[in-house]
This record gives sequence, C-alpha cells and structure tokens, in this order.
Amino acid sequence: MKSLPLFHQIAGQPVIVLGEGELAEPKRRLVERAGAKVITEMQQGVDEGARIAFVAHDDGAMCEADAIRLRCAGLLVNVVDRPDLCDFTTPSILDRDPVLVAVGTGGASAGLAKQLRLRLEKLLPANLGELAQNLFNARATIRAAFPTMPDRRRALDEALGEGGALDPLAEGSAAEIDRWLSKGAAVAARQLHDFTLRSADPEDLTLRQARLLGSADAVIAEAAIPATILDRARADAMRLTLPHDGELPDGLVVILRAHQAD
Repeated sequence: MKSLPLFHQIAGQPVIVLGEGELAEPKRRLVERAGAKVITEMQQGVDEGARIAFVAHDDGAMCEADAIRLRCAGLLVNVVDRPDLCDFTTPSILDRDPVLVAVGTGGASAGLAKQLRLRLEKLLPANLGELAQNLFNARATIRAAFPTMPDRRRALDEALGEGGALDPLAEGSAAEIDRWLSKGAAVAARQLHDFTLRSADPEDLTLRQARLLGSADAVIAEAAIPATILDRARADAMRLTLPHDGELPDGLVVILRAHQAD
C-alpha cells in the first residue's frame, strides 16, 4: 500500500486553490462541497492557517514553483495531473452521506477510479446513509446490549454481513435496527477457526478464509505465513505466533498454518 487513505475534516477551514479554468474549477467545487472556505491567494491562505492546497495552473513551471512554496510553508499539496508533485491525491467519491466510499489509484488513472465508483453506485442502496445514521443514533442501546468492544464488534459483524439482519446491501435494513436489538442476539465468547493455507499467495484464500481473516479479533500464525496474507487481517487485530502456549483470547480467533509442499 503506497498511500495512507484518510478522511480530512475541512468544514469551516481555509483551503488554498490556485489556478483558473477547467483544471481548478472541479477542485473548488470539491472543497466547497466539503464545507471549506476556498482561498485563491497563496499568502492569504497561509496567513489564515490553511493546511492543504490544490495547484491547478496551465503552466507546468508555475505549478512546480507554487508547489515548492506551499510545501515550504508547511502545507500538503495536490498538483492537478502531476502525481509526482503531489503529497496527496483526490479519489473518486461515492456519496451516501454520512457514508463515503473513496476509490483511489494513487494518481495512476483517474478514469479507472471513476469507472469503479460508477460500478459501486449501482451496488450500494440510496438509503445506505440512513442505515449509518440510525446505527449512530442507536449507539447507547447497542452498548447496553453488548457491553464490551469485542462483543459489539462481533455482533455488528454478524448483523452487517451478507444475509445478516442489517445487511447494508439489502433494502430496508435501515429500519431493522430496533428489531435486531429486540431479539437479543447472543455472542459467543470465542469462535475458533483453524485452517491451513493452500499457498503463500493471498489470492488463493477462499472467500470464507478472507472473510474470517478480515473480521478476526486475533490471528495466531505460523512464522512462515507471509506478511501479504497477514495484511488481510484487521489492522487492530491481535497478532500472535504459533506455537502459542498461553490462553486463547476471546472473540473471533483465526489460526493460520502454512502450506506444506509435497
């Protein structure tokens, strides 16, 4: 992964957008859509405490010069159509407020990012944001039903998974939260899944294995398991090494064993 995806909150903040015409106008609209204040003068933006800047001149040399000046002033810079001059790139955005899906290619192909976003538009229901907002509103009730973080995570993983009570791709899920909570779903203290990999290639993971690995609270792996497979686990999952002689942690535990060549 060559870029760190972040959602930068800029509502009410100054953002510098330099340039005119068809290159700069989309960036101005994007900044305004996020609720920020567009500043078109570099020094004014620096003086007002801007943290990020977009540069969209037709002249390449002017873009390079302004990018250097802005970076020296401590700002993160995006130069339109010049990924080599960018500290960050802007993804293609699918908006289901408050759900945002951002598709990026690290500047390799904006066209590819757009087409992937258009495919996702067809898959995600228009009321997906309503489901997110209802989950936010029900936080206190969910905490009361599932007091510990591991229990909440497993309960929500099950409910939001494919075919679950709150499946985000199913119509009407936004209205099912109260019914789901009223059923008082029980969460097992520990779920243990032990499997041997078919190869060291993460593409050879089965759909079930990839799903379990991505949901696991703890991963216990043999030392031979490559990082490319361990990267498929949640970033905050506990990582342990086989052989593991201690007590197994609670939650969803996945044991990974390396493929044995014939």
